[in-house]
Amino acid sequence: MRILLSNDDGFNAPGMDVLKKIAYALSDDVVIVAPAKEQSGASRSLTLHDPIRLTKFSDTEYAVEGTPTDCVMMALNHIFPDQKPDLILSGVNRGGNLGEDVLYSGTVAAASEGTLLGVRSIALSQCIFDANEIYWETAEKLAPEIIRNLLKVEWGEDVLMNINFPAVPVSDVSGNEITCQGKRDLTNLLIDARTDARGRDYFWLGYRPSLGEPSVGEDLEAVANSKVSITPLCLNLTKRSLLESLKDTVN
Repeated sequence: MRILLSNDDGFNAPGMDVLKKIAYALSDDVVIVAPAKEQSGASRSLTLHDPIRLTKFSDTEYAVEGTPTDCVMMALNHIFPDQKPDLILSGVNRGGNLGEDVLYSGTVAAASEGTLLGVRSIALSQCIFDANEIYWETAEKLAPEIIRNLLKVEWGEDVLMNINFPAVPVSDVSGNEITCQGKRDLTNLLIDARTDARGRDYFWLGYRPSLGEPSVGEDLEAVANSKVSITPLCLNLTKRSLLESLKDTVN
């Protein structure tokens, strides 16, 4: 099984080292095409107005000056066009990708692009409560078995898996849970307005969404209870239950 690794935290991010260990627990055929620098929050953006530069470190490791989506496109269409991967793993993200995060996340975006290109893809994230105490070992130890089990199941078209590991030591994880995408309280967005030395205004976004009160069965509720959250995400955003009623109203 050939596994392609990517992320949004950058080629040299600590989560990529963890992802390598996960991948090599599954296969000896592992290749890496990841952003040269951090691309958190890039979502599924493409680099269309600047050149994309590629740095080759070895026959199996490349850094791309672009977004996570650029990386997967470059990997499948340029770097390894005749060696399509059997699986794409994206992450391990430094911090959870829960609820509405999946719409912003570059980690999920790399998996989304892989899915669109016909490769089964999984996004992996390690949740964090304290930036000075990140339990990378939780993702490292638990991910391989979860991935093996997921690959035994037929997911269907346009589906990717989003896995979030709770912010606890591996010994404190209370199990796995199949979840749906939740929704946070988004009222905690802070805009820090400042002025530079030339008198021009600039701003920092302070995005600190809270968990709120997640419902049972949501990804947010699972990790809050020290469980690994496994969410199947569908790329087709059509609200099918509204199709017929809208046709009757609009036509």
